[in-house]
Amino acid sequence: MLSILFKSPWEKVMELRSDRAYNKNHFDFLEWGEIPYSEAEKQQLQLVEEVFSGQKDKVILCSHPPVVTLGRASQKHDIKGWQGEVHYVSRGGRATYHGPGQVVIYPIWNLKKERPYLRARDVHAYLRFLESLCKEGLCHLGLSPVVRETGIWVNNKKVISIGIAVRKWVTYHGVAINVKKDQGAFSGIRPCGYEPSQMTCLEDLLQKTISTEEIKNLFKTIFCQL
Repeated sequence: MLSILFKSPWEKVMELRSDRAYNKNHFDFLEWGEIPYSEAEKQQLQLVEEVFSGQKDKVILCSHPPVVTLGRASQKHDIKGWQGEVHYVSRGGRATYHGPGQVVIYPIWNLKKERPYLRARDVHAYLRFLESLCKEGLCHLGLSPVVRETGIWVNNKKVISIGIAVRKWVTYHGVAINVKKDQGAFSGIRPCGYEPSQMTCLEDLLQKTISTEEIKNLFKTIFCQL
């Protein structure tokens, strides 16, 4: 796992927020704010073509209005009462929910590139890489995360979902981190085939109020220090 040394668990977040680590990895951060899912997917696909043509890799940070997305492995019974917006998408995995209380990270990366921390042309290695980044972030918050079934779990509950797609060796889709308490989140679906009660958020795990901005800054710094 990646390693950055700090003090107590909560001081880690505060220090990371003020960190101005230089991004040596030749990718740009794009902050989209809260963006409709369909627009985010459209823009991701445009960026895939740009990165494929030789432009810099991107790391997108955003959130979405309430929406359910159905991945390639979704099953008919994954929706059981959800009445809101639904999108069928090209990522792996099954049903999941996106909402404004999440931080969503979409790396648009050319996997043909050689990197010291990631083998080229290896989708499985890329997934393990994303899992390591996610675990690192949660460890900085004082949590004890484990990798299970395309996501990150703490105390036997899932707090981060991971689902990717690859086109022309360029990645899109990515990671959804449940940050804020959201009573409507995951209701009416079977997220990744589980009951909604299997899902949790950082505020519940930490028993503290935490902003999505703090989590975005945490993960931006971790990306910068690769």
